[in-house]
Amino acid sequence: MAPSGDDPIAATRRWLERAVIGLNLCPFAKAVLAKGQVRFVLSEATTTEALLEELASELVLLEQSDPERIDTTVLIHPHVLNEFLDFNDFLELADGTVAALDLEGEIQVASFHPDYQFADTAYDDVGNCTNRSPYPTLHLLREASVERAVAAFPDPDVIVERNLATLEKLGLEGWRKLMAG
Repeated sequence: MAPSGDDPIAATRRWLERAVIGLNLCPFAKAVLAKGQVRFVLSEATTTEALLEELASELVLLEQSDPERIDTTVLIHPHVLNEFLDFNDFLELADGTVAALDLEGEIQVASFHPDYQFADTAYDDVGNCTNRSPYPTLHLLREASVERAVAAFPDPDVIVERNLATLEKLGLEGWRKLMAG
């Protein structure tokens, strides 16, 4: 977790620039950030119900916005779902909200958390860092944008392998230094 006095949006932007873009974990992130098409939203929600309402509002806003203005939304929620298992359980509700708004195939929700842990991995497996952010975060992505980005990438299947190799080389201590620096 980021320091208590840290601005969650600034910390998330730093993580995006240093880790996601800096380590090239997502080769598609740099362009939308450079074009100013990422909407950063700081949630004040303290309950899952309030977060679901905010998520629904952000999904609708993203769907109705011009992609040239807002291509993706990063919803940072530092006051709720700080325990990873609770956060992970919430993702089913998030997907249900996408479905209830009839946005399946239009918008997807990606998940990031300070304690992210993939199934069948140890907590300290460096591969988990691909989805570790300073604060619990829901990333709302337009399916059409994802499809365009993947189509333009020569072999998108190598991204996961390359990310794991990058993180293995960096190691947990290197990851901590990157995030602290």
